[in-house]
Amino acid sequence: MKSTTIHTTFAKAGPLSQLALDNDLTNFEMCMSFFRVLPYGRNAKRDDFRLVFIEKQGTCSSKHAALKSIAQEQGIQSVQLTLCLYKMNSKNTPGIGPHIQEAGLAYIPEAHCYLDIDGEKVDLTTTNASMTRIENDILYDEIIQADQVNTYKVNLHKKYIQDWLYNEGIKKSFEEVWAIRERCISSLSAH
Repeated sequence: MKSTTIHTTFAKAGPLSQLALDNDLTNFEMCMSFFRVLPYGRNAKRDDFRLVFIEKQGTCSSKHAALKSIAQEQGIQSVQLTLCLYKMNSKNTPGIGPHIQEAGLAYIPEAHCYLDIDGEKVDLTTTNASMTRIENDILYDEIIQADQVNTYKVNLHKKYIQDWLYNEGIKKSFEEVWAIRERCISSLSAH
């Protein structure tokens, strides 16, 4: 990382920073390493980022939103939370292929969050996550705030899929495609 503030020892400021300190994580780099190795899995409440620490798991949204919140608590300006929509397929998202193929689709637009740190795209969703895997399949991206991973992200994602179905002339309902997507996410959680 380019920013020297990322290695600065945390001040005891804010509830997420305190949880980090309670887990012997004293700087942002340590938090990133800790979150990367936590299993992929949905938290009990989408908007409670403390649960990443408590439940010892998280999704792209909860892990990266928690890290963005910690960066804000610590005054680290170089960390941005980015929401993208990408063409989720069997090549860039291993483990979901059967669901996409059975549905007769080449891909499903998927919402994904990652960090932008001084212009570097950083994905800490899993130990083998890499933005290079999806970078050529990104359909849309924007900088968001941590609290937008809840309602805003979900609404944007659903609207995008509805528009995609219409614009591409895909003869499946939104509900069918969303159910296929949910099976894909379940497969990812199982691994």
